[in-house]
Amino acid sequence: MATTPSRSVSDPRTLVTHPEIRSRQSFPFFKTIGEPPKNALERLLSLFADVRAGEGVGASLLTVNVFLLLGLYSLLKPVREALILTEPMFKSLSGPEQKAYAAAAQAVLLMGVVPFYGWLATRMPRIRLIGITGAFFVLNLGLFYLGGLAGMRVGVAFFIWLGIFNVFVVAQFWAFANDLYTEGQGQRLFPLIGVGASLGAWVGAQAVPGLLKQAGFTTYTLMFMAGAILVFALGITFFVNRRETARADPAAKRINDAPLSRQGGFELIFKDRYLLWIAVLTVLLNVVNATGQFLLDNVVTAEAAARFGSGPEQHEARVIFLGSFYGNFQAATNLVGFLLQLFVTSRVMRFIGVRGALFILPLLALINYSVIAVAPILAVIRVGKILENGTDYSIQNTIRAALFLPTSREAKYKSKAAIDTFFMRTGDVVSAGFVAAGKALSVGVPAFAWLNVGLTGAWIVVARQIAREHRRKTF
Repeated sequence: MATTPSRSVSDPRTLVTHPEIRSRQSFPFFKTIGEPPKNALERLLSLFADVRAGEGVGASLLTVNVFLLLGLYSLLKPVREALILTEPMFKSLSGPEQKAYAAAAQAVLLMGVVPFYGWLATRMPRIRLIGITGAFFVLNLGLFYLGGLAGMRVGVAFFIWLGIFNVFVVAQFWAFANDLYTEGQGQRLFPLIGVGASLGAWVGAQAVPGLLKQAGFTTYTLMFMAGAILVFALGITFFVNRRETARADPAAKRINDAPLSRQGGFELIFKDRYLLWIAVLTVLLNVVNATGQFLLDNVVTAEAAARFGSGPEQHEARVIFLGSFYGNFQAATNLVGFLLQLFVTSRVMRFIGVRGALFILPLLALINYSVIAVAPILAVIRVGKILENGTDYSIQNTIRAALFLPTSREAKYKSKAAIDTFFMRTGDVVSAGFVAAGKALSVGVPAFAWLNVGLTGAWIVVARQIAREHRRKTF
């Protein structure tokens, strides 16, 4: 719950210390007329975002927190790709096909996980909820590590688990941040906090090739390492919660400590057109992204087989090649995302706002897949996906978090969790259906690219509906 009011200066009912008005100083500095002096940290952060007096420490801690969360996820993502693509459960399935179907299985599993998470949220304060889910995921990483050491094939199970872990933990972090800040604060500070996410994703992915090739780490060692990082990140979350709760007024503290109402995440979504359109957008975004990833997986898997052969004796060579390729791919993607987050996102939010920024990624995807449809080669697909994913991880992720600022606490925790898990993975189910149909029809890369061109057109229409509903909620 936010501790800083954001009413107009003319409102006689409150004393405003951090008025939400536009800066009058030119790029790259942010400065607001009438605010108290900033300390050295806040002056430094103001080079990148509109940070006000008293906000520097909290925003910095949240930035470090999400840096660790995305860093550990980026350590695990190349591991996931290498294992799922090289450990087929059935001989009739290729690695990319197995990956598409495993992603669909996540959505089925989430039909039970999301209501259970909502049930937990109604029975405990937010910080206990975060602690319990965090401890559960740490335990899971330990079990995967031990299973891998025992020689078990964990590729499919780990792929499904990591997809759930990523969306749940990251969604929960942004729900927590939404709960701490007012809408005005969130729109100013989320671009800065998002820098931590983009930087962590880049650093984690950049470390993978060196850890696998030079340091002699195995994929399972990276799992153990990620578990240790998650424990540290949870410690920061607990510290931030204690610090911000101590600074809150008594009424805000009571709200922060109270469990959520019994309304379920799905119930809230289907009763609110704004949340429903966000859910539809999430499905479309993920269908486009997953289908585009399938194109890349197909091409790079064929490249691995061409280089090293497809027999069992070359299995380890293909694992190392794919792990290194995806590590480098993720590093490039996350570097683009980091630079966009550091220098572009705050300016985009400032000058065209949340509603205008909704259209950036779909327009980029429209151009990207139009080019791939004409030139379906690895270099083109790789560059296109780096640009698309980098924008998704930076500008689009910040927008998705900011869309929940004008919603209730129940929507922030329950509906956001449902949207970022079930509806996101529903997009994977739809994409898996397209993959199955494409296999039956023996279509190639260009056909999937043209499919994505059509889907991005629908995405733009949905973004327009969200912009209309957002305007109604904020005015």
